[in-house]
Amino acid sequence: MNRLSNVEFMLLQIIAESKQASGYQINKLIELRGYREWANIGTTSIYAGLQKLKDKRLIRAEDSVHKSGKGPLPSEYVMMEAGIETLRKEIIVSLTSARERDIRFDLGLAALPFIENNEAVEALKKRQSFLEEALRNIGQKYESQGGYRLPLHVRALFLHPMSLIENEKTFVASLICELTGEVEGHAHDD
Repeated sequence: MNRLSNVEFMLLQIIAESKQASGYQINKLIELRGYREWANIGTTSIYAGLQKLKDKRLIRAEDSVHKSGKGPLPSEYVMMEAGIETLRKEIIVSLTSARERDIRFDLGLAALPFIENNEAVEALKKRQSFLEEALRNIGQKYESQGGYRLPLHVRALFLHPMSLIENEKTFVASLICELTGEVEGHAHDD
């Protein structure tokens, strides 16, 4: 099975959930659910992803019966049997083995010996602020959508990144403590 890109995977999920959706409706749902918080997806990549899914014969476009404004009838996308089966397989693979993380941050950690401890502490404190802001933004979106009253699959979409951010905040705080201890330890060596 050819793996789907993250955009294609997300689009298949939305189309399966909606049963039938236009590009505009898909874009609105992506915005509403805050998918852009953790997926690099713009309007152009939505339409490119929809075209790829059509080319792979996983979805098909039908002329919409709903028209608003001028211009051509919008297309509405629906799942094909192969799309449903591909989505099922992709979900199982992603739940079993996906392990996403910020590789750039890991590379920065590996390079800690090349900067002064106080520089590392300062950078990590900025990361803590960044993480706090990200957590606040996701939390606000979660609450504005209905919080704990959301269906499990939507709740999980918010709670998982919030949990990861909380854990990273704890990890960064322990690194700062260790680096601060090393700085203080060297001050006593004089």
